[in-house]
Amino acid sequence: MSSKRVERFAPSPTGLLHLGHGFSALTAADGADRFLLRIEDIDRARCRPAYVTALFEDLAWLGLTWETPVLRQSERRAAYDAAVARLTELGLTYPCTCTRGDIKAALSAPQEGAPLHGPDGLIYPGTCRHAGRDAEGAAIRLDMARAVAITGPLQFKELDNPDGPNGTVTVTPDHMIREIGDIVLARRDIGTSYHIAVTVDDAEQGITHVTRGQDLFTATPIHRLLQVLLGLPEPIYRHHRLIRDDQGKRLAKRDDARALRAYREAGMTPAAVIRLMAP
Repeated sequence: MSSKRVERFAPSPTGLLHLGHGFSALTAADGADRFLLRIEDIDRARCRPAYVTALFEDLAWLGLTWETPVLRQSERRAAYDAAVARLTELGLTYPCTCTRGDIKAALSAPQEGAPLHGPDGLIYPGTCRHAGRDAEGAAIRLDMARAVAITGPLQFKELDNPDGPNGTVTVTPDHMIREIGDIVLARRDIGTSYHIAVTVDDAEQGITHVTRGQDLFTATPIHRLLQVLLGLPEPIYRHHRLIRDDQGKRLAKRDDARALRAYREAGMTPAAVIRLMAP
């Protein structure tokens, strides 16, 4: 691993950045030798150029600078396809034609004690795992049982999970199978997935430290799994506290009252907005 600390902030331009985004970007930039910005715009139907422009302006207003050119996921489909193809060569994928309704119906009578939800929502029950259906127009899923048979237990270094485990975190194969399941590697609508894109791009950009919200902690074992399977470097993780509203809910992009742009237009200074992020 490089001796330099390389951090990144990777927003999706589907709305205006809010206080939580600003806190995440500032936390990542603090102490970084290199700070990179990545535009996670794989979902072209929801992403807007105006939001890309806005996030550049809002981050610069907070005093952040970053290296250029900025990586855009919409330009990297070939890299994601290659990663999925590699996993297919290893015999770890299968096509899935199930809709969300199909999955919900299949889980209407879950196995006793089995969790219903994982990092991606409802845990897929494996309906298409041995169906042998045509892959045309289908999503591509990871066969988790086969994957963890290769990797065994997974570990990652966690620096700052405020309400969870820190230090070296170990994740068992049973956890991956039961509580995460056969994740989607390539969605049928956009051709890839967040998990593939973020894992491939962190390696491409030489990210040594991944700083992001605590809400993404449960996705980290997925990314470590993909790093091991694809032979990619292992970064150190830091899952920071979340900025919450008055009711204790984490902020969402629909909460325009806490958008950085709203504070700017109200005449607040960057320093005053940063004070709002304090615990």
